[in-house]
Amino acid sequence: MNQIVQEPAQTDFTAIKVRQQATWASGDYAVIGRTLQIVGESLCEAVDLRAGARVIDVACGNGNASLAAARRWAQVTGVDYVPQLLDRARLRAAAEELELGLVEGDAEALPFADAHFDVALSTFGVMFAPDHRRAASELMRVVKPGGAIGLANWTPGGFIGELFATVGRHVAPPAGVASPARWGTESYLDELFDGARSIHAQRREFVFRYESVEHFIDVFRRYYGPIYKAFNALDPSRQARFAADIASLAAKFNRAEGSFAVPGEYLEVVIER
Repeated sequence: MNQIVQEPAQTDFTAIKVRQQATWASGDYAVIGRTLQIVGESLCEAVDLRAGARVIDVACGNGNASLAAARRWAQVTGVDYVPQLLDRARLRAAAEELELGLVEGDAEALPFADAHFDVALSTFGVMFAPDHRRAASELMRVVKPGGAIGLANWTPGGFIGELFATVGRHVAPPAGVASPARWGTESYLDELFDGARSIHAQRREFVFRYESVEHFIDVFRRYYGPIYKAFNALDPSRQARFAADIASLAAKFNRAEGSFAVPGEYLEVVIER
């Protein structure tokens, strides 16, 4: 009797992106994002950004790397698929009287011609695109040969990487999607950008500073889309266990007695196109 061999199910990245978009539009990521501004400044220095360079900030959120590049007199376009976050970036640019182009778009299908930019940047953004290889390919496509791609990606073993793992133990991640924290490993970046001329990676820390563990959980629960959605998917008893697990994780990393100063390790990456 012949056995019927079933083909493995294809991952529906389009449906996953729709859900992801709703997740990042929930809460108010800008409240979290603005605390990360120093990472965008550091990344612009890491790529040695020059005045006049054409820059794309992919999955720009509320504009941290975009604004950092605009302060250095670059010609900047920020791209994100969450209109509310683009509105926040637009307000910030106006407040600082900085020129900034903002476009609603998908990191896996950037609406620009090949080799259009000198530099591509992404701070904790493109790593969340569900189709990693396609997103990496798009970064390579829109940057001219000899240009640079600068990335800031949370590492798997750092605080945020472990926070993602904690979320996954309480609310299952989408099937068929690799962890975004893989972008925080050098070997995986070598795979994704195997056509690059060079890849340089350096481990850095962003320190999350809050009044207390309870304050951190409250802010992330209300404003950080993935945590906001995870709490809302759980009943009260499971919410309490989830909060306890986050508190335990924070205690493991916290270096400030009586306060909250938790280093979040990330990989700062410069890829020569």
